[in-house]
Amino acid sequence: MAEIITMPRLSDTMEEGVVAKWLKKVGDKVNEGDILAEIETDKATMEFESFHTGTLLYIGLKEGESAKVDTLLAIIGKEGEDISALIAGGAQASAPKAEEAKPVAEVTTAPVAGATIPAGVEVVTMPRLSDTMTEGTVASWLKKVGDTVKEGDILAEIETDKATMEFESFYSGTLLYIGLKEGESAAVDSLLAIIGPAGTDVNAVLAAVKAGGASTSAPATPKAESKPAETATPAANANDRVFASPLAKKIAQDKGINLTEVKGTGENGRIVKKDVENFTPSAKVATATTATPATASAAIPTVIPVGVEVTEEVKNSQMRKTIAKRLAESKFTAPHYYLAIEIDMDNAMESRTQINNLPDTKISFNDMVVKACAMALKKHPQVNTSWKGDTTLYNKHVNVGVAVAIEDGLVVPVIKFTDTLTLTQIGALVKDLAGKARNKKLTPAEMEGSTFTVSNLGMFGVDVFTSIINQPNSAILSVGAIVEKPVVKNGQIVVGHTMQVTLACDHRTIDGATGAQFLQTLKAYIENPVTMLA
Repeated sequence: MAEIITMPRLSDTMEEGVVAKWLKKVGDKVNEGDILAEIETDKATMEFESFHTGTLLYIGLKEGESAKVDTLLAIIGKEGEDISALIAGGAQASAPKAEEAKPVAEVTTAPVAGATIPAGVEVVTMPRLSDTMTEGTVASWLKKVGDTVKEGDILAEIETDKATMEFESFYSGTLLYIGLKEGESAAVDSLLAIIGPAGTDVNAVLAAVKAGGASTSAPATPKAESKPAETATPAANANDRVFASPLAKKIAQDKGINLTEVKGTGENGRIVKKDVENFTPSAKVATATTATPATASAAIPTVIPVGVEVTEEVKNSQMRKTIAKRLAESKFTAPHYYLAIEIDMDNAMESRTQINNLPDTKISFNDMVVKACAMALKKHPQVNTSWKGDTTLYNKHVNVGVAVAIEDGLVVPVIKFTDTLTLTQIGALVKDLAGKARNKKLTPAEMEGSTFTVSNLGMFGVDVFTSIINQPNSAILSVGAIVEKPVVKNGQIVVGHTMQVTLACDHRTIDGATGAQFLQTLKAYIENPVTMLA
């Protein structure tokens, strides 16, 4: 008897999925455990295996199409079995009409003329490189039309809402078409490029894509044999091509550095930004300092006449647009309220000095705040929650996100299981993740899963400020600068050091008294750092 396969729920937050690629086609034999398709969820693209054995009789969604969880995805049964009633019962818009009762062969193998993608041709779409990404921008193409592409080669650098990431090819062939120029943006799953045999009629492929044609290509070309000797440093191959990021190339060009002299520390010996910035040329100093008249004139700043109104319109980056969208959603959906408290920092300053006097040990005040927050969250679980509409999600683990300002905006790397880490471990992780953030090397996994967020502007001299909650968190702590001022101790006015922190709370999950109690616990930990070491 035929078995109906529905869109699986592959993550706890998944509501619908997209068929990224079918690995079986109608008429293929399927064994239990075979991979049927690659399904793109809200978090990642995952393989979906069959739990049944038989013949794949029907496919309900084409590649690139999306559907809700539990929607008809495919039917597996005996070859020649009548499945028209099952298809009609699936209530899919893409399914054939019930009254037509067409045989299986007619349902699945009668595409519109010209709507079939030739064998061996693969359509590459804009990937979803982060859980919140809805569109991407092509920062740079590392291949051009006509280039030979191997599986695993870096096709382009894609700017997402969180970082600029390398996008590698999953196919081998010739790059036949590029759908987006550098700097252009498109929604996830939009046409990005076409890879296939040289000489393929690209216009026909584009027409098939627009008509919704499904690829009839065979499985991807087998991987070419790896040649470690060609990918190791130095970062150039037998054709004298230098493997470097576009940013590294630009910096090298500006500084007059020959990239063939630079040793790459990136993946497979690729030269990255820091390699160029840390490179010290020897005999090239004279060349680098001798500027042509054109170079010299380019460095002259633009002169704006007095009394003339001048404006410049700058295109918003994907990160900036996403920050605007998410913070607006948070501000206007979560009822914010704010609680502020002043903390005596004298003991914290003395404790930090003693800790940093230890060999190979260095922590910041921010590390102490992060640790104190993690411990306070364990004592006040109501603050470590997420609003889910009909339910409130209580997080039993503590993952503190630390807001990091970068050139394009703001990212929040996450310190996983913060309550289990020492101050030294927290300091090392924050330093590492902040460095990755500024170099746009954070991975999506390093920015996911926070249960609470800390934002610190104290290093900029800001005494007090409020932050917008980083949903789905229920609270965010704003940390100001340590200020030297007169304070009252034991009835006497003395010079002291204080720091003001402000807690923004979601009133749907955290009541005022709960937020106040959390701040009292936080204050006790920071004013007596030894209690965090117990």
